[in-house]
Amino acid sequence: MPEIKITIGGRVFDVACQEGEEHYLQSAARMLDAEAAVLVGQIGRLPESRMLLMAGLMLADKTAGMEEQVRANAQSIAALQAQLTAAQAETAALRNAPPPEPQRVEVPIIPASLIESMAEMAARAESIADDVQERALNA
Repeated sequence: MPEIKITIGGRVFDVACQEGEEHYLQSAARMLDAEAAVLVGQIGRLPESRMLLMAGLMLADKTAGMEEQVRANAQSIAALQAQLTAAQAETAALRNAPPPEPQRVEVPIIPASLIESMAEMAARAESIADDVQERALNA
């Protein structure tokens, strides 16, 4: 079982760990040391046990906050997954549904006889306008 030296709050400790876990222990020690450095900066020199206790509590508080965020994110992810599943089911249902029946759209067509009648009426109106204009000029 390997022993490594870690520094926390300016104090050196010899700690044993399992083979291959040295990196994890050093990483944890750096986190604890960062919290201890904050304490030493704020309060000054503390007894070793008190410094370790306070630094550990500060890390535990951060961990609890992160766990709460993870739970909230997990709930959000679960809700999003449920929405995604529902949307996928709806998409599959729409793809597998038979195509809609074509709708008949009727466009009104003006009968030829009406067009001819309107042309005659326009011609008569122009003729009357010409007569009125001619009478107005001769008067």
